[in-house]
Amino acid sequence: MRRPVVLLLAVTLAGGALSAQPAHSHSHSRLRSDAAAVRYEAESALISQGTVASNHPGFTGSGFVDYDNTPGGFIEFTVTAAGPGDASLGLRFANGTAADRPLDITVNGAAVAAGLSFGPTGGWSSWQTRTLTAALEQGANTVRVSAPGALGGPNLDSLTVGGGAVATDWSAALVESTMARHTPSSIGGWSYPVGLYLYGQYLVYQRTDDARYLAFIKSYADRFVDSAGNIGQSFGNLDSMQAGRLLNILHKETGQSRYQRAAKKIRDRLNTYPRTSEGGFWHSTSESRRSQLWADGVYMVNPFLVEYGKEFGDTVYAADEAAKQLAVYGGRLQAANGLLRHAWDESAAASWADARTGLAPEHWCRAIGWYSMAIVDVLDAIPADHARRARLLTLLRNLATGIERYQDPATGRWFQVVDKGAQSGNWTETSCSSMFTFALSRSVQRGYIDSRYASVAQRGYQGVLAKISLDGDNRTQLTDISVGTNVGSYSYYIQRERKTNDFHGLGAFLIMNEQLAVR
Repeated sequence: MRRPVVLLLAVTLAGGALSAQPAHSHSHSRLRSDAAAVRYEAESALISQGTVASNHPGFTGSGFVDYDNTPGGFIEFTVTAAGPGDASLGLRFANGTAADRPLDITVNGAAVAAGLSFGPTGGWSSWQTRTLTAALEQGANTVRVSAPGALGGPNLDSLTVGGGAVATDWSAALVESTMARHTPSSIGGWSYPVGLYLYGQYLVYQRTDDARYLAFIKSYADRFVDSAGNIGQSFGNLDSMQAGRLLNILHKETGQSRYQRAAKKIRDRLNTYPRTSEGGFWHSTSESRRSQLWADGVYMVNPFLVEYGKEFGDTVYAADEAAKQLAVYGGRLQAANGLLRHAWDESAAASWADARTGLAPEHWCRAIGWYSMAIVDVLDAIPADHARRARLLTLLRNLATGIERYQDPATGRWFQVVDKGAQSGNWTETSCSSMFTFALSRSVQRGYIDSRYASVAQRGYQGVLAKISLDGDNRTQLTDISVGTNVGSYSYYIQRERKTNDFHGLGAFLIMNEQLAVR
């Protein structure tokens, strides 16, 4: 079942920056809301399980509403619209705790947003505005803002209706821009960067139901899968398996058996694929990669595998294998600081491998990002009572600690070599920052990690949004993305080319934005 369209829009931070969010138009990157703004004070609304207070400065009107620390409280506004249509709804709030206090919003009884994040604002007198759009009827409308969580809601000051243009839907704008730049034939060969990007495009399709987005993905895959389900790939490395996620998706969307047959070729390849002595898949069967685990590799195969299991009734094997791979890789690569080394060579023969431990010398950001997304995807898919679930949660929680520790306080992003931000030449990289942001946000949402990480994710989100813009042709430009990278030294990583609109970054951005902008 596809998700309902949820129209979540801008978050105005204390500094005035806008986080641009999705609109629902399939053909335009902007919605308009030209009606003059009208502010409705929360203290004048219908209040259930909350009190009017005025003990924190900066509110408008005569006070604000302090929700009770219990689920079920709500504030109900009656707002008037001159005519039917979409309008912006701006909720001004403060949250002085370290925990997210999500809210459900309905208009005339219909859900507009469920579990919408209202994260920490840095203090009870630090007011921010979260804006969304909703369809209003002509005349009186009932807008209810309910607190589903045990902590209740944030302090709510007011609701502002209307007043200006809605912010850019960066997901749709990025997909439109990329489809304008590339056709399914010219976008590239069968590869994990293209596969990552198109998976992100599929998430946008799920939200918007824009058939063009799915048709593009299908046209790309059909270059490689014939009518009988043959696919001309040997799958001699994990990288080549990532785009297999598109085969699972296309079978789900079309029901065509040829996509199952093509996907099964990857599944069957795992039966004979070489492993380390602990059962971890080698990164590649090539001589230069034998006996090596790269943190990148867990994302290349395991999300595909658990989705394959769900789509084709192979869930027991898929869950067991994917959980095992994450545990083996994590056991070898995770350091005491929670971060992962880029790679490990069981033979310790690689030029980059420590002669005693076999480990690579550095914590490269995107390798860790791949692992962070993979472990979340696998936890989302495996049974709650799976034998390795506790181990995976420990790995994830240790990783979250490291990610939080090394977040750049100035930008909210993360450095190319994560733990060496103060060293010469290091720079904040966009794709890994998107990956970390997604992983933390989804993990908080699922209850895998403490809710305090929601604020870390929000800082990361704002940091990544600072790297995307529209050019003179109204096309997106996403900057500071590291190109594909092997295992190496500090100097090697920081000297990697920083590209604009590289597919590593585009795909990671879409995955992040669909998580953070649509909750």
